[in-house]
Amino acid sequence: MPLPKPVSLRQRHTPATPLRRLMRAAFLCVALLMALPAPGLRAQTILRDPDIEYSLERLARPILNAAGLSPAQVKIIVLKDSSLNAFVVDGRAIFIHSGLILKLDTPGELQAVIAHEAAHIANGHISRRLANMRSARTAAGLGLILSAVAASAGGAEAGAGLALGTTSAAQRAFLAHTRAEESAADQSSARYLADGGVDPEAMVRVLEMFRGQEALSVSRQDPYALTHPLTRERLTRARAYAVALKPRGKGDREAAYWFARARGKLGAFIRSPGWALSEAKKAPSRDIALMMQAIAWHRIPKQKKAIGAIGELARMRPKDPFIHELRGQILLESRHFGDAVRAYAQARALAPRSPLIAAGYGRALLALDTPEANRKALAVLEKAHASDPRDPALLRDLALAHARAGQPGRAALATAERLALTGRLRDAALHARRAADQLPRGSPAWRRAQDILTAARQAKKRR
Repeated sequence: MPLPKPVSLRQRHTPATPLRRLMRAAFLCVALLMALPAPGLRAQTILRDPDIEYSLERLARPILNAAGLSPAQVKIIVLKDSSLNAFVVDGRAIFIHSGLILKLDTPGELQAVIAHEAAHIANGHISRRLANMRSARTAAGLGLILSAVAASAGGAEAGAGLALGTTSAAQRAFLAHTRAEESAADQSSARYLADGGVDPEAMVRVLEMFRGQEALSVSRQDPYALTHPLTRERLTRARAYAVALKPRGKGDREAAYWFARARGKLGAFIRSPGWALSEAKKAPSRDIALMMQAIAWHRIPKQKKAIGAIGELARMRPKDPFIHELRGQILLESRHFGDAVRAYAQARALAPRSPLIAAGYGRALLALDTPEANRKALAVLEKAHASDPRDPALLRDLALAHARAGQPGRAALATAERLALTGRLRDAALHARRAADQLPRGSPAWRRAQDILTAARQAKKRR
């Protein structure tokens, strides 16, 4: 999970079918809403990291399967927000605040959160709300969140993130569940947990964490309590479900490890280095402790210690692609470019389908800035972009790679797409015009530039 930097984006060069035009329009919803004046607007960053995402996907898999949902289609997305919340806006993603992940103590508790949100998807609560929406303004606001789902379904450098602007009152109104919905979701989620080999008692522990929230003023309540009403009757029913339902099978025996690893890495990047070094002493395994220490030393920065710790960890887990990816990041940000390229290459060889790892590899190759490395970087980034078309950091690097390859039109387009994705439509339009002037008229790239210009004009009219 890189320290805060840009992220990534790109689209395949394919004919513009009606479906693809619709997908491009959804992508541009991010920029359109960000251009709208909205009181209470705040940004939330989507955190991306291949290691953390693998851990969360592994924890979610048995729950989503039990809910009849596809783990390949429903993504677990982490938002950098210290408050406690989790929510869904459609059937494609479950958003969880980093603060909630760091607050939970066991993998079962995190799986209980995932199970509850999965129940809202499986029970059709969000679908009905979408069907009943009449306010164009609300629809535009929701479009931003939905486009973030699409962005996150691709790949991006963790910690880089994507600005997710939301009007808190409007978002809360859309996400707020009725007591009937909460009751139905509790019953379903308890069953999903048991079917997935997880003790439903974890659900009770999560609910008890929020006891007393309703007695606080709205300004002091966690967002979860505002959108997921908790009553004494609801807690009583949840306890009854936990008594009646027992886990089937033994579940994932490594769940505790992957939960501790994801939680440790997340905390090491977004909390203070002092916290990471202190918590590393309590880590359940030596490799997690070394990971947290390496990140903490890197952030201080004490690069010799960081490189020493991550090197020891790589020797301990030589077949772990995520360790080599982190090693590549630390080396790259410490300006050891050649070593970073080798570390990322090793990670990519172990996980050839990971666009996040490929993006890091391309970034390291660009840092070498030799003709051979630049050519290779462009090929790597193009391939990563094809798999992960919503990554601002990758778009930034892709623009540089195109520029070094003498392709100014493609470089301008990549820059325009990055700016549009992050809400800077006025600047995006300038680069899109430059791209349109240099790209073959009617080509897929030229049409993407036209989409950005259209979005910019529509946003201007809304002001």
